[in-house]
Amino acid sequence: MIRALVIDLDGTLINRSETISGRVKQAVDQVAKKIPVSIATGREMAHVVDFARQLALTSPQICDGGAMVLDPVTAITTWCNPLEPADAERVVRRLHESEVPFMATYPGGSATEIGGLIDWNLIRVSALDISEEMAGEITARFHDNADTQAVKVYLPYNDLWAVDFTRRGVDKAAAVAILSDMIKVDLGQMTAAGDSYNDLPLLQACGLAIAMGDAPEELKAIADYIAPTAEEDGLAVAIEEFILPRL
Repeated sequence: MIRALVIDLDGTLINRSETISGRVKQAVDQVAKKIPVSIATGREMAHVVDFARQLALTSPQICDGGAMVLDPVTAITTWCNPLEPADAERVVRRLHESEVPFMATYPGGSATEIGGLIDWNLIRVSALDISEEMAGEITARFHDNADTQAVKVYLPYNDLWAVDFTRRGVDKAAAVAILSDMIKVDLGQMTAAGDSYNDLPLLQACGLAIAMGDAPEELKAIADYIAPTAEEDGLAVAIEEFILPRL
């Protein structure tokens, strides 16, 4: 029996136009009336609160690649595992010097310019809108860092890539373990849906896994169900065919 659902945002809940289709919204509404539903994304708090409120979700939500769990009703952080300030500064300065676009999130907001940062108490830093080749190079550059990890992420809304930097050990799986304690549901009774590399730990952590139709083969290989793409309302199809019969 499925007792909670955790869903990625880009390429899973929302499509390339960054909207929730009517069919997907209706399907999620059906599930949310029965069990907790949580978004788990690399995006910042403001985006998660916005989409969670569109769906009237009240369960804790996951943002910043698993570095933060928040209450979507009050927009208050309930758990956070930020970067070490020295590591955050090093990442931002290297991206700035390399002229790589970035976003840095901190409690209460985000910045895309080094001059917009008051201090180095950052939750997550992302290199944005880069080629897959550059994403691979940046990820490899930080592979041996003891305290910081870098994970490349596909951006379905523009066909480019990002690299998310968080404290080592922080990912969607670590955050869903915190979520599991908060909502009192065992991980084995949770189902996760995703479409990109940063969803792999999440899908591995939960009892059942759904991979979107355009997900990498690594995700499809561990999936219990492969849905159509977000453009084809794949999450709604997965809910109708796979999730609702198991509630």
